[in-house]
Amino acid sequence: MRMSGGRVGVLIMAMTVVAGVTGCGSNSTGSTSTAGAGGSSASSIAPSVDSTLAAMIPEAVAKDGVITVGTDSTYAPNEFLAADGKTVQGFDVDLFNAVAAKLGLKTQWVSAPFDNIIPSVDSGKYEIGVSSFTVNAAREQKTDMVSYFSAGTLWASAANNPKQVAPDNACGQRIAVQRGTVQVDDITARSTTCTGAGKPAITIDQYQGQDQATAAVVSGKDDAMVADSPVIAYAVKQTNGKLAQLGEVYDSAPYGYVLKKGQGRFGPAIVGALQALAKDGSYRAILDRWGVGQGAIDTFAVNPPVS
Repeated sequence: MRMSGGRVGVLIMAMTVVAGVTGCGSNSTGSTSTAGAGGSSASSIAPSVDSTLAAMIPEAVAKDGVITVGTDSTYAPNEFLAADGKTVQGFDVDLFNAVAAKLGLKTQWVSAPFDNIIPSVDSGKYEIGVSSFTVNAAREQKTDMVSYFSAGTLWASAANNPKQVAPDNACGQRIAVQRGTVQVDDITARSTTCTGAGKPAITIDQYQGQDQATAAVVSGKDDAMVADSPVIAYAVKQTNGKLAQLGEVYDSAPYGYVLKKGQGRFGPAIVGALQALAKDGSYRAILDRWGVGQGAIDTFAVNPPVS
């Protein structure tokens, strides 16, 4: 998904989409939630600690037993705020809580704007970034990334597609997208193709949160939106007919946890935890509980090869 990077619950209710989604966006920055070694309150999976993997965690992370996680909590069903407006939930949250538990760590989730997370990991403000970051070569040059899921890009419009938007021909139309994502690059390239062919440019409306982009399409401000495939599928389902998928998923790529470079065996420890969760079935159980099992992968790696 979110390349620059791409959150079941209560984020978007059918008749309160605009208010509910925008509310989450306005409350997300600075919100925190902490989960014990058993995971979030929504998770019933409590992995046992693997002492060998736990010994691989950098001392700076392990000394207080808590790992600080930066996330953009506007991206349902991957990571989003619960009804209390504070607790971060989603499949990313449950899965990484299980990873942390396997490593003997508790998690402290801190909500932040998406494009601030990687710089904050690099500065040490967050010990890891977990926010549906698409793995790509540019990002791997700056950080270490541990692959754990696969997602692609997908489009959606208002039901019945009143503006007749087509992903391959959106010239002259208004498209909503979250700022700092791979989809911004995608739409920009498509707009350049439009103008190169003598057609009107695409109006690219960039929003701080995906919730705001979704609300813009539901309200009719924008003609369509583009985001990660699980996010679009969730939004279509939760809006009960207000939105409809356009076309098919394309440009599938892995999501990766973001680590500061040069932390020795930290990345391999996370890979080992994911492998253990896959072996005991809890990895797939978490994804299936959130309806995103189609994104499961078989091989986890630090900085996997990307095109």
